Amino acid sequence: MYNYFKIIMRYNEKVNSMKKPPVALIVGAGDATGGAIAQRFAREGYTVCITRRKINKLYDLVSSIETEGGSVHPFGSDARREDQVIDLIEKIETAIGPIEIAVYNVGGNVRFSITETTARVYLKVWEMCALGGFLMGREVAKRMLERKKGTILFTGATASLRGASGFSAFSGGKHALKALAESMARELAPKGIHVAHIVIDGAIDTKFISEMFPDIYALKNQEGILNPEHIAENYLMLHKQPRSAWTFEMDLRPWTEKW
Repeated sequence: MYNYFKIIMRYNEKVNSMKKPPVALIVGAGDATGGAIAQRFAREGYTVCITRRKINKLYDLVSSIETEGGSVHPFGSDARREDQVIDLIEKIETAIGPIEIAVYNVGGNVRFSITETTARVYLKVWEMCALGGFLMGREVAKRMLERKKGTILFTGATASLRGASGFSAFSGGKHALKALAESMARELAPKGIHVAHIVIDGAIDTKFISEMFPDIYALKNQEGILNPEHIAENYLMLHKQPRSAWTFEMDLRPWTEKW
């Protein structure tokens, strides 16, 4: 009798999930890249779930998506806290819909001399870059494995490939995130889940760049810095790739960038 009811419950859960729209989860939906990714998937018809540590920082993005007719749910969630990540994924899968695409877009870009980098700074940056990616990736993978499909994308940086002077914490965290993505891709791709790592190599069109690096920002008129909307198009393309030709690593940089 117990097994019978268990089967019925699982069947009902499957039927209910089929009725719900696909979900795009953006962890770290900031004012530039993360926000642009969320908006692009919303335009594509996805119900978008967006997170930042403080939910009030998401209100402008929510308003923008809803103005365009998109469906969006904001969450205040710390990607470094295991209990919060577990709760986040459970809420989305249960109340909103199946997560079809998950993006980890948390940064942690700080610059300190190695002699001035404290253990607290190094650990915090590692948690933001790597631990949070692991927690999201693990919890989302559990659900996607049940459905044998899904996409998990991790946002990397120049620091994912080489450690520049003064960026020991950031490069350490981003190297770790890339290694995580590689391991997950090799484990999950044969089971139907596309895992990819995107290296963002160059200045992005943000308020920070405009204020701190006006000479670089001046290249915007020549498409010499990264446009967040153009970055978002590539994330959507990766999600739509047929599995006969999946990309693991993509690097994006403006034509002016030296590499």
